[in-house]
Amino acid sequence: MATITRMPELAANTPDAVLTEWLVKEGDQVSAGDPIATVETAKATVDIEAEIAGFVLRLVVEDGADVLVGAPILVLGEQGEDLSGLDLGDEPETEPETEPETEPVVEPVVEPVVEPVAPAPAPVPVRPDRIFASPLARKLARDGGLSLEELSGSGPHGRIVRRDVASALAARTPSPEPLAAEPQRAEQVASSTPPSAGFVDVPHTRLRRAIASRLTESKREAPHFYVRGTADVTGLLKLRRRLLRQTGAQISLNDLIVKAVALAHLREPGMNCIWTDDAVRRFETVDVAVAVATDNGVVTPVVRGVDSLSLSALADRTRAAVTRAREGTLRPQDLQGGTITVSNLGMFGTEEFAAIINPPHASILAVGAALDSPVVRDGKIVVGKQMSFTLSVDHRPVDGAVAASWMREFLAVIDVPSRLTV
Repeated sequence: MATITRMPELAANTPDAVLTEWLVKEGDQVSAGDPIATVETAKATVDIEAEIAGFVLRLVVEDGADVLVGAPILVLGEQGEDLSGLDLGDEPETEPETEPETEPVVEPVVEPVVEPVAPAPAPVPVRPDRIFASPLARKLARDGGLSLEELSGSGPHGRIVRRDVASALAARTPSPEPLAAEPQRAEQVASSTPPSAGFVDVPHTRLRRAIASRLTESKREAPHFYVRGTADVTGLLKLRRRLLRQTGAQISLNDLIVKAVALAHLREPGMNCIWTDDAVRRFETVDVAVAVATDNGVVTPVVRGVDSLSLSALADRTRAAVTRAREGTLRPQDLQGGTITVSNLGMFGTEEFAAIINPPHASILAVGAALDSPVVRDGKIVVGKQMSFTLSVDHRPVDGAVAASWMREFLAVIDVPSRLTV
């Protein structure tokens, strides 16, 4: 029996994905678990697998298509099987219909015979209220400033789909300048135009849209408060050099900070949590996300079980996650989990900053640069290396005293870095 394979939901709150490349062709035989297509979401690129064994009877969408979650993408079945009874529309079967299926019926009004009066005006034709359009097409049209009434649908039964909106947006051109104008008005326009008014619009990528949406949601929904601290990292830098000399392990300063974050979570478990609609969810192990700058935007792969990893194992896992992030090969599961993110701009010389929490995390630690500063040692002022840390905290699951306690524990680990190797 022919079976329809549908676009899976690869990440939470992801309504669609781009099918970038088919890994099979019509007529191929596949087994359950074989990769069949490469799909790109706003945050990762992943191969999806066949759910059952069979022959590829039809590829429903083309390479590069933007497909809604739940929409048909491929049909598997027995070789030569008849597909005439299958519904292979470009929208998922579960999409609700909110508008009425039939047009309102207006009953004619029969006027009684009376003395002649002035004729009634001719009725004005009424345009049908129903406009069939997919949810994605409605959103794209709204974002692009288009009215659905202006569009013609190429989907089933004249439905407006994504490609119709994309074509209309591509066809839009700026209004031409008037061919003629009064000389005085033309001079006024010329004098008010800057001599160098050129600009370039860089279209939003899927990742940039996702970043904007998630951080806007975070700033709006999560009541942020901030806890700041400064630590002498001279000993931390010495520890890094000693580990490199003794073990050859390529352990970065950021790796040491991530490990210190995990130890602070163990000492103050009230920070190792997230907010949900029904409860504050607390975790037994510590997973830490690391902010990585890529050409398309910032992504935050999660390093799991940091509290139980050695420094060399932590460095290896973090380095692998950073490589996948910059190559665009992160899997959806690489971006899920964790309760805190570490964002380090110190490498750019930034002294101090505050970051926006990456939902659903409860906090994010902003790390500044290690700078020469006067520090007190044994009652004397000497030159040392200091770093500033700013912890942004979601006040819903975490109170101020808990965050302050966490910062105290974190700075204590940084001040006595030998704790990181225990």
